[in-house]
Amino acid sequence: MRIGFAVPVSGPWATPEHMRRVAVRAEELGYAELWTFQRLLYPVGSTMGPTYRAVHDPLITLSHVSAVTGRIGLGVAVINAYVPPILLAKQLATLQTLSGGRVTAGIGLGWLPEEFEASGVGMERRGRRGEEFVELLRRAWSDDVVEHSGDFYRVPAAHIDPKPEPGPPRVLLGGSADVALRRAARLADGWVSSSREDLAAIGGRIEMIKAELAASGRDPGAFRFVVRGVTRVRAADEDRPLSGTYDKIRRDVAALGAVGVTDVFHDLNFDQDIPAAGPEEAMRRAEEALEALAP
Repeated sequence: MRIGFAVPVSGPWATPEHMRRVAVRAEELGYAELWTFQRLLYPVGSTMGPTYRAVHDPLITLSHVSAVTGRIGLGVAVINAYVPPILLAKQLATLQTLSGGRVTAGIGLGWLPEEFEASGVGMERRGRRGEEFVELLRRAWSDDVVEHSGDFYRVPAAHIDPKPEPGPPRVLLGGSADVALRRAARLADGWVSSSREDLAAIGGRIEMIKAELAASGRDPGAFRFVVRGVTRVRAADEDRPLSGTYDKIRRDVAALGAVGVTDVFHDLNFDQDIPAAGPEEAMRRAEEALEALAP
């Protein structure tokens, strides 16, 4: 199993220095990937909670930490399909080339109406939009000439260069509904769970995706099943997965591997005690967790 760690991107502990410290130490300790997530805005009066209140841009953050690392992967889970796909394709291709081929791009459909409104995109037919979105990403990375006239996007005949080197980024799809799992099996290189995923039931989702892969002639062994670990370090064990003592968290990671999860990344941004602790105490806890949960 590949073990990753999330960069500080949310709240007052997400400073440039802390981003670099986590990235460098994670690479030193042998973690597989660094991860970020997207939150475009926070509606006035929202009850989403402090994790989403102030979030740095995920790709610019990954670009920043790529410059102080040389091996560790760079993942975003997820960017939502209300941004222009050709623009995102260009950004991801550049990051892939500049980082030496380390990018994993998680794509989601989005769920917050205010973000769609602010982006000038409708929420209707999000599933079909997401499929066309992924199609355009892949074509921008591979085709000499891209020309497209679809249900949602238009691209005049154009060269979209340079292509990503040494090859295109890996694409993951999110979502928890059955139709989203089937979509990931058809279109993506892997599936990534959300922060709200019921990890106790994730084995069933993995089996469903594997069945879809096998039915379509794809190799389930080449597919990634990525879990965002809403990791909460506590003095005593708790009932929820990845919450409790370090020993319990490590046992929970092993249990996820036993049901087919290929990747887990520990994301302290979703532990609400972290922003409440203050920047320096939050960073102290993060460095302790980096050491204790290292692969």
